[in-house]
Amino acid sequence: MPKPVLSLRASALALALSLPGGVAFAQAPTPAAPDTVVATVNGAKITQGDLAVAADDPALSLPGVDEEQKKNLLVDYMVDLRVGAQAAEAAKVGDTPEFKRKLAYFRDKLLLDEYLERESKKAATPEAAKALYDQTAKAMKPEEEVRARHILVDNEADAKAIAQRLKGGEDFAKVAAEVSKDPGSKTEGGDLGFFTKERMVAPFAEAAFALPVGQVSDPVKTQFGWHVIKVEEKRTKPVPSFSEMKDQVDQYLTRKAQQDIILKLREGAKVERVGAAATPAKPDEPKKP
Repeated sequence: MPKPVLSLRASALALALSLPGGVAFAQAPTPAAPDTVVATVNGAKITQGDLAVAADDPALSLPGVDEEQKKNLLVDYMVDLRVGAQAAEAAKVGDTPEFKRKLAYFRDKLLLDEYLERESKKAATPEAAKALYDQTAKAMKPEEEVRARHILVDNEADAKAIAQRLKGGEDFAKVAAEVSKDPGSKTEGGDLGFFTKERMVAPFAEAAFALPVGQVSDPVKTQFGWHVIKVEEKRTKPVPSFSEMKDQVDQYLTRKAQQDIILKLREGAKVERVGAAATPAKPDEPKKP
């Protein structure tokens, strides 16, 4: 079976899975220190730290690949990267004005990314996350939810006949499995789970929320056809726990901190625009979780 192949982000170079001479591999201890040499390319070292940097590149994500194979692929990638860079140096690619402009751009971008990541961690603390969650949870208004089953058919006459069968005592789940036209819920006995009122089309939602628990509705028409509904449960929608919301809260705090940093830096900088370029609008505030 051939090995998986990594693609280089900004190069047409294909990752070679085997190379001729010029590459020497060194045995690395486990766990390896960042300066541990894992390969050399024409005398230039590739270290465990280099592999760690490459592994953080989203373009080199290898889901489902075990650690040993991933390491070997990253070594192969770094070999291709290094040998290609050596060839580019020999061809004086780095001496052109265009390359120097690109290098300056990506250096600035990488510096900014690293700075924002470091500084935003000061704001996205566990204490700040818990405080934001508590504040948001307290402001949330209780929402009613209904758990209902339904049977969908094409016409009113069929819906009336089905409603009569159900009101006569037939099992809703069995009838739904037999006649419902809704493939998504048919195999579940028509069960739609819990939903809030705004999640359903208006005629269906109004009927479901007005219906007492355990009762079967008269036929209800929507743009999808004719429904017969049975309400199984009603409840107040529970507020998600902090553990369920933590990742979303952390992302919000990080985005807001990064936005605040940029705005503060911009306000403190002397910026002079040349020409008639319009002043850019401030970025939208991240929405709270």
